[in-house]
Amino acid sequence: MSLFKKSGAHQWRGVIKEYEKRLPVSSKTPIVTLNEGGTPLIYACVLSEMLGNDVWLKFEGANPTGSFKDRGMTMAISKAAEDGAKAVICASTGNTSASAAAYATKAGMVPVVLVPQGKIAMGKLAQAIAHGAKLLQVKGNFDDCLTLAKQLSEQYPVSLVNSVNPYRIEGQKTASFEVIDALGFAPDIHVMPVGNAGNITAYWKGYKEYYADRISKSLPAMWGFQAKGAAPIVRGKIVKNPETLATAIRIGNPASWKQAEQARDESKGLIDMVSDAEILSAYRLVAAKEGVFVEPSSAAGLAGLIKYKAAKKLPKGKKIVITVTGNGLKDIQWILNGADKPITVPVDVKKAAKVIGLS
Repeated sequence: MSLFKKSGAHQWRGVIKEYEKRLPVSSKTPIVTLNEGGTPLIYACVLSEMLGNDVWLKFEGANPTGSFKDRGMTMAISKAAEDGAKAVICASTGNTSASAAAYATKAGMVPVVLVPQGKIAMGKLAQAIAHGAKLLQVKGNFDDCLTLAKQLSEQYPVSLVNSVNPYRIEGQKTASFEVIDALGFAPDIHVMPVGNAGNITAYWKGYKEYYADRISKSLPAMWGFQAKGAAPIVRGKIVKNPETLATAIRIGNPASWKQAEQARDESKGLIDMVSDAEILSAYRLVAAKEGVFVEPSSAAGLAGLIKYKAAKKLPKGKKIVITVTGNGLKDIQWILNGADKPITVPVDVKKAAKVIGLS
């Protein structure tokens, strides 16, 4: 008997085990997991007061490799293992490469990741290298990487684990299950960043499944926000050279474009854009006021709410969940840039107290 059974505590087992009946797995599927999911849903006191709504943060940075990508990757790699794959390949702006490398390594597969040359945060690059990925820096952007990855998977015996892989969406939908399981209801509005658009697609799929089975009595409006320099869905056309400091959503031709529009339209939601300045402001705010450190891309959803509040377009008294998608430790330069230098003090209690402002 396990320690957890004796104590009555529940050890989280990863999204496949926790939601097995809602995922396309069978007894033949070898489950490859790092116990992803079960991430905190944090009530945001300051944001709630500031925005005039009840606001929660779904902190996906608490996943094993520090982003929401792990939810989909456990499914993609498990199904690849079921099919006998020996190697997996993905294109990535960073988080997918880190997750794919970790899960492929766990499964005993060779991870191959294609990243845009010079367009990946060092923290994410370090993760992929740490997990033994064969790393190719492509002379192009993310969309070029994805094109090349697709061609390699079609012509050689490797499994593609980008979000065009339907199993990724299946794994990622579990986050919406967790939101309802934690709150006891679906929020009125669910807000998140939009890059390759797999996440907004997945959340909407999960919400619809719980609603169809009467586990929740309502559906949220899905609100997505792209970076202004990488907003193809908002602009209605491919952005050939996307540019934004929010590297995780620097994508000009999202793989799940149509599905994201469907989620927006079916939920009576919206997809809009925010500037890099608005993203950085929200990024610093959520760390300083709520104690939640996220990478800049993750703050796009909050930036959108702040923008809508300022424009008097944000309703009041609603239940709002914001998905913050990745951990701040992945991309630290934006918090360090412009930060005050540490103050050096001698081993002297009075002088230290004076600097702190205690005397």
